[in-house]
Amino acid sequence: MSNNGKVALVTGAGQGIGRAIALRLAQDGFAVAVVDFNAETAKKVAEEINHAGGRAIAQFADVSDREQVFSAVEAARQQLGGFDVIVNNAGIAPTTLIEDITPEVVDKVYNINVKGVIWGIQAAVKAFKSLGHGGKIINACSQAGHVGNPELAIYSSSKFAVRGLTQTAARDLAHYGITVNAYCPGIVKTPMWEEIDRQVSAAAGKPVGYGTQEFAKNITLKRLSEPEDVAGCVSYLAGPDSDYMTGQSLLIDGGMVFN
Repeated sequence: MSNNGKVALVTGAGQGIGRAIALRLAQDGFAVAVVDFNAETAKKVAEEINHAGGRAIAQFADVSDREQVFSAVEAARQQLGGFDVIVNNAGIAPTTLIEDITPEVVDKVYNINVKGVIWGIQAAVKAFKSLGHGGKIINACSQAGHVGNPELAIYSSSKFAVRGLTQTAARDLAHYGITVNAYCPGIVKTPMWEEIDRQVSAAAGKPVGYGTQEFAKNITLKRLSEPEDVAGCVSYLAGPDSDYMTGQSLLIDGGMVFN
C-alpha cells in the first residue's frame, strides 16, 4: 500500500460498507482509524489493513455519544499523526410501518443516523482547526434520502436530514477550507440490508429474499451493489479530484433514483 501522508477516520467500519471504505482508503494511502460499536470487528479490519502494509488503528465508539466521537477523533489525530478526512458512515435501518412507529425507534435511529453525523462534523472541525488546515467531511446518506422508501419512514427521514446537514455544513464551513459531501448508496450486499430484507419479507408474509426482489426491480443496472462500489465513490470524495465539490450528495445506487 502507498502512503499519502493523510489520516482518515471511518465510523461503522467493522463490517459492510464501512469496512470496504476503510480498506479502500488504506489502499489510497491513508492511515485509517477504524471506528465501530463492535470493538472486535474494528480490530479485525485494522489488522487486515496493517497486515497488507497499511497503517490503521481500531477504536470503539458509540456515535450517538458526542464525547465518544470527539475522543475517537482526538485519538486518531494523536496516534496517527494528523487528521484530514472523516467518513460519518455508521447507521441503522429498522423497518417501520407508519402506524407502528414508537418514540423509542425514532430516538434510536435519529441518535445514530443524525446526531452521530452532527457529532462527527463537530469533532472533525475541531481537529482541522487545531491542525491549522481544512479537510473533508463525508457523510453517509442513501437513495432513501432522495426518495421516501416504503416501510422505512424513520430511516428515510433520517437520511433526508443528513442531506440537509451536508448542504448547510458545506456553506457554513467553506471559509475554513472544509468541504462537506455525502454518498447515497442503494441496495448493497451487507448485513444491514439482509436485516431489512428479513423484516420487509416477514411483514409481507413472504420468504426471505422477497424484500430484495421488490426493491431490486427499480435498479437500472439490474444488479445489487457490492460494498466496494460505494467505497469507490467515497475514495473520490476523500481524494484531491473532488476538491472543487461541496454540499453534494452523490447517488451510487445503480440507477434507482434520477434527478
